[in-house]
Amino acid sequence: MRRKTWLWAVAVALVVVLACATGAQARAGSLVAHGSVQQIYATRLAPHAKVSVLNRRGKVVVTQRADALGGIVFRNLAPGRGYRLRAGTRTSAAVTVMPDRSAPPSTKSYAQKLPAGGYGYLRTRDGTSLAIDVRLPGPASGGPYPTLVEYAGYGYADPAGAESGISAVANLLGFAVVDVNMRGTGCSGGSFHYFEALQSLDGYDVIETVARQPWVLGHRVGMLGISYGGISQLFVGATDPPHLAAITPLSVIDNTATTLYPGGLLNTGFALGWAKDRFHDAQPASRTGGQPWALKRIQQGDRTCHANQVLHGEAPNVIAMVRANHYYVPSVANPLAPITFVKKIHAPVYLACQFTDEQTGGHCADLASHFTGTSRKWFTFTNGAHIDSLDPQTFNRWYDFMELYVAHRRPQLSDATRALAPTVFAAAMGINSVTLPPDPIQAQPSYGAARSAFQALKPVRILFDNGAGSSTPGAPYPGFEQSFSRFPIPGTQARSWYLGADGALTAARAASASSDEFAWRPAARPAKSFTGADDGSAGGLWRATPAYHWQVNPAGTAASYVSAPLSSNTVVIGAGAVRLWIKASAPSVDLQATISEVRPDGKETFVQNGWLRASERALDRAQSTLLQPVLSLRRAAVRPLPSGRWTEVTVPLYYEGHAYRQGSRIRVTIAAPGGDQPVWAFSELNPRGSAKVLIAHSPKLPSRLVLPVVPGVSVPTGLPPCPGLRGEPCRAYQPVANHAVALG
Repeated sequence: MRRKTWLWAVAVALVVVLACATGAQARAGSLVAHGSVQQIYATRLAPHAKVSVLNRRGKVVVTQRADALGGIVFRNLAPGRGYRLRAGTRTSAAVTVMPDRSAPPSTKSYAQKLPAGGYGYLRTRDGTSLAIDVRLPGPASGGPYPTLVEYAGYGYADPAGAESGISAVANLLGFAVVDVNMRGTGCSGGSFHYFEALQSLDGYDVIETVARQPWVLGHRVGMLGISYGGISQLFVGATDPPHLAAITPLSVIDNTATTLYPGGLLNTGFALGWAKDRFHDAQPASRTGGQPWALKRIQQGDRTCHANQVLHGEAPNVIAMVRANHYYVPSVANPLAPITFVKKIHAPVYLACQFTDEQTGGHCADLASHFTGTSRKWFTFTNGAHIDSLDPQTFNRWYDFMELYVAHRRPQLSDATRALAPTVFAAAMGINSVTLPPDPIQAQPSYGAARSAFQALKPVRILFDNGAGSSTPGAPYPGFEQSFSRFPIPGTQARSWYLGADGALTAARAASASSDEFAWRPAARPAKSFTGADDGSAGGLWRATPAYHWQVNPAGTAASYVSAPLSSNTVVIGAGAVRLWIKASAPSVDLQATISEVRPDGKETFVQNGWLRASERALDRAQSTLLQPVLSLRRAAVRPLPSGRWTEVTVPLYYEGHAYRQGSRIRVTIAAPGGDQPVWAFSELNPRGSAKVLIAHSPKLPSRLVLPVVPGVSVPTGLPPCPGLRGEPCRAYQPVANHAVALG
């Protein structure tokens, strides 16, 4: 354990003194408990005191100890009245545990007054105070303002500026933004738990409280945010706050599992690192934990922030939760999977994300078909990095949507705001001279005309070849775009390419029986394809042409198959799969499939990956389709590979929206995971040592690549520059000779 600082020791001592000072009252029976949503919490206990929950009949339900600051949170309690806490000889008054229900027991707290600009606190239904900062558009006019809420566990409420937030951009566009720190983070009270139900209901309370402020235009508010602040909108939106005007989630996930455990493999790169950061940030503010801005406020005399730290030590260990939930347990995983609940969202939605997002991953497009609760929904998908949900074309539509559904006014960017675009994009992406293109919605003469034009847009827009749309390779402009009525795209066809002898990928099954063997090595290539900063700084990943290290698999460590030159442009939109017949020298092997385009000019462009732990190959038959197989990932479905026998395994691919050009060839490479993703990594692979893997291709064992091909999509541009596509590294093509062996 890390040594506590002297400041932290003083804080602990102060809590102990407070506990002693109230001892006389405590001995008289004054133990104060607070009912919450499926929870009870208490503060001012003796450090590490033993505390029990009693039900209305006086029976002990659960017992645990308070933390070092004298705080305690009991979770997962059944809703009901008459609960009490008992600590030693003290017993609290009866409290009520609330159900996980959107509507609160009382709406009186929504009448609380928030600052009309600047820092403050907002009280939720269970009495917890959340740190907020109200950021007004400049110059502030006194309002009322169209208002947005940005909500996450980062330092959003920091008065010096929202950490990893985009409220400053919204302010430039004329919106007020209420930046909110989730409970248990920064200066907010309570304890943090990754997207528990109470956290979503806090968001409901925030929306309803903010909407009632006199400075809020129309008394309805929208939500904005990218990444964490985008994901939170899906959870809050599903609680259906009555005064929620719209949500705009950017760069989000469809399911915690598809980012944390792709194909059953723990993502020890970005995902595990992010979880560690959240646990660190949820600790009480000190020099060794918590959020620095909160410690600064405490040092400056913010007593509310100081008092709010008491329950931070009750945050569950996120890393332990990750380790304990390797397998998919529906009762645990479904509440954390937006695909299971976005159907409950009734507010208008504008969502954007990237197929090659280096942080959240390329599975977000799966959400589009699950938003069945609203007819007002628009999606933009493209290749690109995490920041590209704010690229110029996407930015324009995001702005139009917020103007129409939150501000209820005609979208019309001022010349001054447009003039700031190059500065904003240079700061975010490190790319100069990026401007906003003309926008047909903003060219409409009135609000009504603009809204009608926007509502006439097809819901699904694919931006192809992001990075190839200007004279500067890698600048965030698409080469072309296409819109569709729904997702999956109507008319999508499952097209198969079969693995064959001599590394061929053919339209027909192999005519004769053969197989290829490769040496499975977990460290055959570097864990990641990028070693610089994951941002727009010098050499960063968000710049125009970052220095990827996308290396070819060493000879003998992969099996690679390449198609004949395509006779026409082939547009793929969706997921797909690699279906393999394999034998292995180990009970399980972790596999990575990489799809790339081998161009006529001798270059090769990365397109997408897929992963699979072979012992967890069982599919969820109720959800799986040929083009979108869904792994069961349940403990009961785990089966070792049978020794000496051919076994069919399916490697689900993540989503892509890619135009393979006429004359190009499609390549699929099978190897141990690692080396292709910029910040995802897999350091805990099966097996621990090396193994031999054989891949069969024969009339009876037809290994194949299946991709969702969309016919009829016009491709008006030629080959994009190499390098140049955002999120898709490009290198010189190097053929790989597979090691052919008898089928056996």
